[in-house]
Parts: sequence; structure tokens; C-alpha cells
Amino acid sequence: MADQPSDVEIARAARLRPIERVAAELGVPEAALERYGRHVAKVDLDWIAGLEGRPRGRLVLVTAITPTPAGEGKTTTTIGLGDALRRLGLRTAICLREPSLGPCFGAKGGATGGGRAQVVPRERIDLHFTGDFHAVGAAHNLLAAMVDNHLHWGGEPALDPRRIAWRRVLDVNDRALRAIVTGLGGPGHGVPRESGFDITPASEVMAVLCLARDRADLETRLGRIVVGRTRDRRPVRAADLEAAGAMAVLLADALAPNLVQTLEGTPAFVHGGPFANIAHGCNSAIATKTALATAEYVVTEAGFGADLGAEKFCDVKCRIAGLVPDAAVLVATVRALRHHGGVAKEALARPDPRAVERGLANLERHARNLAEFGLPVIVALNLFAGDAEEELAFVERACRDRLGIEAVRCSHFRDGGEGALELARRLHARIEAARAEGPPRFRLLYPDEAGLEAKLRTIATEIYGAADVTFDRAARGELDELEAEGFGRLPVCIAKTPYSFSTDPEARGAPSGHTLPVRELRLAAGAGFVVAICGEITTMPGLPRRPAAVSIRLDREGRIEGLG
Repeated sequence: MADQPSDVEIARAARLRPIERVAAELGVPEAALERYGRHVAKVDLDWIAGLEGRPRGRLVLVTAITPTPAGEGKTTTTIGLGDALRRLGLRTAICLREPSLGPCFGAKGGATGGGRAQVVPRERIDLHFTGDFHAVGAAHNLLAAMVDNHLHWGGEPALDPRRIAWRRVLDVNDRALRAIVTGLGGPGHGVPRESGFDITPASEVMAVLCLARDRADLETRLGRIVVGRTRDRRPVRAADLEAAGAMAVLLADALAPNLVQTLEGTPAFVHGGPFANIAHGCNSAIATKTALATAEYVVTEAGFGADLGAEKFCDVKCRIAGLVPDAAVLVATVRALRHHGGVAKEALARPDPRAVERGLANLERHARNLAEFGLPVIVALNLFAGDAEEELAFVERACRDRLGIEAVRCSHFRDGGEGALELARRLHARIEAARAEGPPRFRLLYPDEAGLEAKLRTIATEIYGAADVTFDRAARGELDELEAEGFGRLPVCIAKTPYSFSTDPEARGAPSGHTLPVRELRLAAGAGFVVAICGEITTMPGLPRRPAAVSIRLDREGRIEGLG
């Protein structure tokens, strides 16, 4: 593995198929494509509407154990598995989220996979792509401007400046904008008030885009967005400001899903980009449904570990979009298990069987949690240089003997789809055998009619291993207010650190008995869920001491260097 070319070198050497040929593999005609160059296209929404009623393919969720500095390779596994299923002769499509510029120029880098498991054109996808993120930011900030304009002119219903909830967004990590004051400079510049910025993936507009069924549903959901309250605490919505129509216009092109391909030519829908630690962490429902109507197998991922991404995929996206997954692939590495077993970052490359055994508790909890949703689970044991046979064999035995599930070694990073063929074969056999027995046994974690507090407590105790949930005084008041207004039937979306089952990012493994502290509740009435802000999580990240941006530049030939 050490001699393998860089991700960028591999991507630039790839011979991409014209996007028309990629689309034809799914039965998408040229007339239904809006091309963005030779290798990127949007699929026409009117053509997609004609797919209603078609039989759906098998839906596979790729998720992972709790993230570590070692990296688990969830996106590469999604891509490698999709390529492998296609190698088996199955018509396959992949569904991923779009990268955010914040992580690309911050700490994480790009989000198009790596090695020989990538979606391409890599740099195009990682940067401006088809402009979807910019459209979301423009629509969100248009509403923010209309809120302040409404306040300036004293419009009805009369917003209380102290109770305006709608902030602004920017797709750059910028901690200086977390808390700001607007309207300074005298009466002609608006009404002074406190506000702030979130990163674009945290925008409710992004969530609306990812959950809307079609253009009409998009505008309806935008109109339901609650921007603030009156002095007597009545909700004021975007529809009250007559903003939804203009916002929908800005999002009209962005609503159509983007089609690209993997290095091996497998069709990939890359659309929508909410983060899983502060939003619901899944690609758009339109993209997933389009893939399911045109492919036999659809492989998708949900962000971060299964406690965040997979839980929200099931309880938020599947609930709202009416999706029924067939199976889950849980990605793990022995390096990550070493980390959860207490090994420091700088020592993760060295074998440590005892640490792997200690760290296995993290994998076990995620696997048992996925089983709570009725999902068949297979562990993808993503191989890295330096993995010891003793460690790999231990994980395989433990999964079989303790959990009754398979763990399959994968080398897709080095070998592309060839390296995930065994995973694809076993997954295919498992799904088809289950289908022969009857429909999928998928189930949600909680019913709609359970109150918000009960839903939070269920996730905290059953998924995170917590003993209790506490509410700050302000959060308790927000909870009571939302319940009184009839929003208690909405699912909850927990925003917390992705690096632990608890809200302490240093608590590795499978901590238990902790408390989930809820400090704020944010209503996302347009998207159709309530966000619970827990612990020290922030919805506007900051840059690290040395951000990735300092290494990104153009070379003499105009090619991008240092991205990802």
C-alpha cells in the first residue's frame, strides 16, 4: 500500500466515461440530463416524477464505528462496495453527500473517497460542483435579509427582536462569526440585535432541500420555516414574510440530483450535504429515491458513527421519506479499535491485540444498536498497512461468536471494487435470503406520538448508553413551548460531538452511565424535526491552528494542489 500513487494522481489518471453513458446504465435518457461539462449532470425533476410507482431496488446503508484520528474509510467503503456489486453484474448506484468547503479548507480535506475507491471528477465535486451549496446559502441568507427588512419596516406580524431564531450561514469555518451584532450605525441600517452565523450544512434550508419530495413540497416546507416569534410568543414563519417563493426560485436547480461516477464507472448520485454531528447527515431523499427506481442495488452512507448518522438516517430520513433499508454495513478498522482501546494517535500504526480487544466494545455497541432497527448487519473490516493477522482474526471471531454477524476483510482502497468483492457477495446473499423470507423487518426507534423528551431519552439511553438526560433552564422552557405548540410529534435530531457516545469527545470505547446535557432546542419546522444542541457542540466550526487552506494552490498548469 505504501507505494500506491496519491489519491489525486489516481483520480487524474482515470479515464472517465461521458456522463451520458453513465446515465444510460440506469436507463436515464440524454434528454433528462442537464450537463455541467462532460462528466457531471443533473437529472431532470420532471423525468424523475415519471419514476413514481416503479419497483424499488435494495437499499444498503454504510455506517461506521465512532470516528477516530486513524480514519475508518466509510466513504471509500461505500464506493468500493458499489463498484463490487456492479462487478457482480448487479445494476448499482451509489448515493453520497456533497462535500462542504468548510472541512475542505479546514481540517478534514475532501470527501470524495480515496485510493482506488473515489467518485470523480474529484476536484470539481470537492469545490463548487454544480453550485448547490451556494444556492442553499443564498436562499437562507435571502430569508435572513427579509427578516431584518420586516423588522426595519415594522411589518406584521410584529417580530420580537429578542426572539428571532433565524441566523445567517456561510460555507467556511469561521469562529469569529458565531455571535455577532447586526443593525449598528443608526436607524437607516436596521434594528440592532444579536445574531450569528452557522455553517451552510447546518442550515435548515439544506435539510429542507434534502427531504423535499418535489418543487411543490420544497416551497411548502420553506414556507413552514419558523424565523422567530412575536412578543406574545406566536411563531412567525417564512410564509408570513412571503419569502418562500423567492427562496424556491433560488433552489430550483439545486433540487435536481447530481450524477457523477466512480473511478470504475459506477453511477453515483452526489447531492445534498447536511453534517451528521449538527444536522441529519444524509444525502437527499430525491437522489436516493431516483437511485432506487433505476438500480437493483443502492449503496448510501450516513455521516460519522452509527450513533449519529445511522440513527438519523433511520429515525429522520427514512421516517420522513418513507424509505426501508435492507441491510447495514458497519465499517471498522483494527487501528480505530486500538484507539478505542486507549492507544495514543502517534502509536496507532503499531499492532496491539489487547487494545483491539478493549476497543471492540465500541463496535459491539454500534452493531447492537443497528440491530435495534431490525437491520441485518455485516462488518466491513477495512484493511490498512500494519494490521496484524492476530488482530484481524480476533475481530472476525468476536463478531461471529459474540454478535452472530460476519466480519469481512476489504482492500478497496488499494484494489478498488475487486477488494470488496467478498463483502458484496456476502451482503447480496444475506439480503436476498432475507427477502425470500418476507419484507424487510426495519423498524423505527420511537413512534411519532412519543413526546420530545421521551424521544431524546430513548436515543440517549438505548443508543448512547446514557443513564439520563438533563435540560438547561432555557432548553426546558423551549421543550415545554414546542410541546404546547404541537411540535412534539416531530422526530429529534441530536447535535453532539461525533467522537464519543457521550458528549465528552475524549470518552472512547463504549462509555455508559453518563448524562446527555441538552442546552438548546431549535425548531426546524420546514425540515420536519427538532434539533437538540448537546454539550459543547457548535454549529459554526473553527479552523485548526494550521488549516488545509495554507497548502492549497494552483500549479503552473492551473491544476489544484493540496486539496484532500
